[in-house]
Amino acid sequence: MTTATAHPHSPAQPRVLRLDPADNIAVAVDRLAAGQSAFGILATGNIARGHKMAIAPIREGEPVRKFGTVIGIAKAAIAPGEWVHEHNVAVTGMAAEHSFGTEGWQAPVTAPATFEGYRRSSGRTGTRNYVGILTSVNCSASVARFAAAEIERSGLLAQFPGVDGVVPIMHGTGCGMASRGEGFQILQRTLWGYASHPNFAAVMMVGLGCEVFQIGGIKAAYGLDESDTFRTLTIQETGGTRRTVATIVDAMREMMPAAAAARRETRPAAELVLALQCGGSDGFSALTANPALGVASDLLVANGGTSILSETPEIYGAEHILTRRAATPEIGHKLMERLHWWEDYTARNGGEMNNNPSPGNKAGGLTTILEKSLGAVAKGGKAPLAGVYEYAEPVRQPGMVFMDTPGYDPVSATGQVAGGANVICFTTGRGSAFGCKPAPSLKLATNSDIFRRMSDDMDIDCGEVLDGVSLEDKGREIFEALLRVASGEQTKSERLGYGDMEFVPWQVGAVM
Repeated sequence: MTTATAHPHSPAQPRVLRLDPADNIAVAVDRLAAGQSAFGILATGNIARGHKMAIAPIREGEPVRKFGTVIGIAKAAIAPGEWVHEHNVAVTGMAAEHSFGTEGWQAPVTAPATFEGYRRSSGRTGTRNYVGILTSVNCSASVARFAAAEIERSGLLAQFPGVDGVVPIMHGTGCGMASRGEGFQILQRTLWGYASHPNFAAVMMVGLGCEVFQIGGIKAAYGLDESDTFRTLTIQETGGTRRTVATIVDAMREMMPAAAAARRETRPAAELVLALQCGGSDGFSALTANPALGVASDLLVANGGTSILSETPEIYGAEHILTRRAATPEIGHKLMERLHWWEDYTARNGGEMNNNPSPGNKAGGLTTILEKSLGAVAKGGKAPLAGVYEYAEPVRQPGMVFMDTPGYDPVSATGQVAGGANVICFTTGRGSAFGCKPAPSLKLATNSDIFRRMSDDMDIDCGEVLDGVSLEDKGREIFEALLRVASGEQTKSERLGYGDMEFVPWQVGAVM
């Protein structure tokens, strides 16, 4: 984020920010009533918190600028003092210029950071020590839930305090789909990513038996063998619901000792894989939580770690910022290939990429997808773009990378976790209620009001940036909290029990 200029304020004078000298709009931090002034201009109507007021004449067809960047085109002439929003701003007729691998990066200076994690035989490190019950198909979802409930009711977990809990991973697909092709491959990658996730100490995979997505197929594809940490069964072969539940409980009783034997040890921050998420954005997301998370992401990358930026539809219009930061031109072109895929995907489904934000985003002050995308990209900090991955593809190299996912938070986060993310930072201005077991999720409130109103859900108040806390200081606060959570400190969403229902694999292709 560029250096913002604040209009001097007092209890009678609301806070208003001009984010770049080139901007022709300013953002109301506090509600600006009709007749109140900012930058020597009288508001011609009420301007809500997070919304924009014109501070210079904008003729019809001229660009509207925020962060020094074009976020839209004026539909009609906009006079100084007018509210600037979707009624007078459009995004048609705009095209960004792309360059590839043209920007350098000065890594922040940071002392080597560590956390206490579970080193797995795979060479990866977990931040939690769960056991999981995965399902190959929706038909086995209830059995997984029944078995998890029975394990908790039986007192088995109390005998193994080193295990963080049992997680049923349920979903709505696995059958009524093609047995090959893009959709099948995505589901296979996603389930394998969870089955092999370092936050799971042991996993049981449960199927019905006759589904399209056969357990035997995934075992063959990945060379899996039954062991004391990985077992499979089907309801039909086991003999129905009650017998399957009893069999799962018995198997978990045998697997628990190996899972409970894991111990935390000091590990370098380089072994953290951070999923960057935002949902329920508002007009402050791009001013506070997102760029502060970008600072934390840069600190992690400087320590040799990995951060995963995602939500392809929500970087649309700002992708040129990422292509300039690509470590190689090939990486930048791969990102563009994914965007072109999305243009085709949305067109054949009767949609478009150049859409407005959601109703909640609009109410919070976001006008165009370009404005939202600029804020979303800020989560990735300033580090080079080190790689581009398809949905749920294993993330292999460190650095700031991009994973192609939808913008819908549960689907996006599911792909990131399947790719190896062992912790999540989730920014929100509207108060998204979310968790994503087995990965802990830190909630970053973009404004202090939502932090106070949803204090049981929010972990960090990034609204303090609007009161003078620097982005650098808030970013370091996030990074330090990230290390504590990775070492076992529970997030608010974990304390509330979120995460059992948020496994939502991306369904691409026909449901038959």
